[in-house]
Formats: sequence, C-alpha cells, structure tokens
Amino acid sequence: MSFLSENVIPGYYGKKFTTDAKELTDLQTIHNALLKLDGIKDVLFEADVYPVVFTIHTYKVVTVDAIEDCVKKLNFHAIPKGNIFML
Repeated sequence: MSFLSENVIPGYYGKKFTTDAKELTDLQTIHNALLKLDGIKDVLFEADVYPVVFTIHTYKVVTVDAIEDCVKKLNFHAIPKGNIFML
C-alpha cells in the first residue's frame, strides 16, 4: 500500500468511494457523520448511479480507515475507488 491509497490528501480532486446505501435519508446520515470527522471539508454524492459514489474533499490528511470506520458504524460500507492492487 502507498500513502496515496491509504489516505485522502487535501486538494481539488478528493477521493471517491462507493457505498451500499441507497435511500436519500441514509446518504444524508452518512454525509452528516463524515462531516464530523476532523479534516473533512465536504462530501459530494452521485446518487444517480449504483452503487452510489461519493467524493470526499479534505483540508488535511485523513486516513481511508477513519472514513471506512465512520460509515461502518452506520451499518453501511465505504469502499475506496481507484487502484487498489498495485502491479
């Protein structure tokens, strides 16, 4: 694993995750919980695709594990998109 795959770094692009939540109320619950994490600036959802994709922007380095754990406490999953397996 690399620093970029294990963390969300500040910047314009953010990091994309998928989730198994479908209902708008569930997405709002995830949104509110993630905004309480230290370092998260905003959370943008693409609810018109399945699985639902959300992008997290930060103002400091936030670990992917912290994001996954936050969503897991709500009985949903957050899976980072991108290059998971390094060749």
